[in-house]
Amino acid sequence: MSKDAWGYQPRNNRPAPDWEVNSQTDAVRAGLTRTGFGETSEALFLNSGYTYSSAQEAFDAFTDETDHFLYSRFHNPTVAMFEKRLAAIEGAEFCHAFGSGMSAVFASLACLVESGDHIVASAAMFSSCHVIITEILPKWGVTYELVKANDLDAWAKALSKPTKAVFIESPSNPLLEITDIRAVSELAHKAGATVIVDNVMASPILQRPLELGADVVMYSATKHIDGQGRVLAGALLGSFDYIQEKLLPFTRHTGPSLSAFNAWVLVKSLETMEMRVERMNSNAQAVAEFLEKHPAIKSVRYPGLASHPDSAVIKKQMKGGGSTIGIEFAGTQKDAFRFMDSLRIIDISNNLGDSKSLITHPSSTTHRRLSPEVQAEMGITPSVLRLSVGLEHVDDLIKDLDQALKS
Repeated sequence: MSKDAWGYQPRNNRPAPDWEVNSQTDAVRAGLTRTGFGETSEALFLNSGYTYSSAQEAFDAFTDETDHFLYSRFHNPTVAMFEKRLAAIEGAEFCHAFGSGMSAVFASLACLVESGDHIVASAAMFSSCHVIITEILPKWGVTYELVKANDLDAWAKALSKPTKAVFIESPSNPLLEITDIRAVSELAHKAGATVIVDNVMASPILQRPLELGADVVMYSATKHIDGQGRVLAGALLGSFDYIQEKLLPFTRHTGPSLSAFNAWVLVKSLETMEMRVERMNSNAQAVAEFLEKHPAIKSVRYPGLASHPDSAVIKKQMKGGGSTIGIEFAGTQKDAFRFMDSLRIIDISNNLGDSKSLITHPSSTTHRRLSPEVQAEMGITPSVLRLSVGLEHVDDLIKDLDQALKS
């Protein structure tokens, strides 16, 4: 972590640590900026605008001659604390926050492309990402090609021609397909592409795409980063060139900004993210192992299982399987619905990465916008469920699943 990521109240002036601190310390301390009151918890700045000591100072601020907040659509002190803290955890030069994960996805690509440009993306992805790449950007004259996540030959073929951006979702939502981020990044860079990785399912704790060769990391901070069902938010992390030269000129005029209050909630959430994700990961591992042995289950897709078809790649780039499990029933959609309705602890909800365990039927909820043909290509059948494992005691979760399966 860079020492620049550490901030202190003006009247303290303690030096930053002169050693490499652990990422969990960053999660509690990085980006901390205190007012003259010396508050222990981070301050919440709810203002929309800022004043200047003179007309010249305002002039200098708008010409970037001085470091001064201009307007909270551009930047805000509380939002800045969240950005610096997440960047320190991720090991990124810069972070820019958004009002939602999908606004971050759209901006990550929109700031790069123009008519005539080409995008290559993993075919397995969240439905709204699919719509942006296959429906919205083509209206601008942007072409695209979708590639099976784990087919390196197909990636090599797709990236044999000039490409502006590569979008990877790994693990994918909802069936946890895996892309070899390092191998695809090397191919993409030869094609002149910027590599963007949706790291939502893994979180910053279990996978570090920048260390694997990616250029940009995207998060729906609504998921594990908040992880408690309270706020919507998104984030993009990358280099100075990408954030300052490409992304900010787009976002400052289109306005997908994060509210100061939501940023404050996220700042506090980051303090406990590592502990939450590690417990959710261990819970999900045990639940996946239980489900894999149950006769009512046709298949279980979880990165922590040896049965995952991409287990060799997973061992190279992930520290754990994550908190989400893809389940395919041996029965029909009616059977899947009856099972969901029989659960007593696990809630039916289309969110994930939450402290509460949640289950959804992707075909009729999160991926409903996609055609049956596209769903079939992604492996999303009417008997597929997505289970997001939370922080309840794992014994209770397994008992709940067991009794519902018996129904």
